[in-house]
Amino acid sequence: MKIGICGGTFDPFHRGHLDPIVAVRERMRWDRVLYIPAYIQPFKQDRNTVSGYHRYAMTVLGIEDHPDFRASPQELERGAVSYTVDTLRELRTRYPGATFDWIIGDDNLEKLDEWKSIETIVKMASFTILTRDATGIRPPEIAGLNVVFAENATVPVSSTEVRRRLRTGEPIDDLVPPRVRRYIQQYELYRKGPS
Repeated sequence: MKIGICGGTFDPFHRGHLDPIVAVRERMRWDRVLYIPAYIQPFKQDRNTVSGYHRYAMTVLGIEDHPDFRASPQELERGAVSYTVDTLRELRTRYPGATFDWIIGDDNLEKLDEWKSIETIVKMASFTILTRDATGIRPPEIAGLNVVFAENATVPVSSTEVRRRLRTGEPIDDLVPPRVRRYIQQYELYRKGPS
């Protein structure tokens, strides 16, 4: 089994988290895609987010139309800074014999050498790079690093923009899946900051 893994804060989950992965899934030959909301992202430890429960629920709702896409609460259940190396170790136990592609945006590629235990990570997973808005970025020199550029169409949306629109009362229909939009409205998320 080949599994694509998309980790992130998903605060909130939006089309940029979904559409590019749907577009490249067949080409990448992923049998399953796992979305793993972070409890605390290592590079965003100073940022407040809505609760892990809400972020996980939005992720589940956002991928509901894709039966081979799953959301995993494992980093939320671990309850600590979410390091990729720890997540991959758990996944190798849950999916023995599977191969893993860790999916990141090209804007995160330059920081790979700052990831905790990157030398161990590259032995457990390859990296699939999605195009966001950066150009000419090259991977850092890390022994054993296997990188594939997905060459996807870009989706001009960010969680920051979704939150900004919600705070100012602007529509978000074009930025998030309909179920996510309804969930955000039901729980009145992002109107006055983290909840």
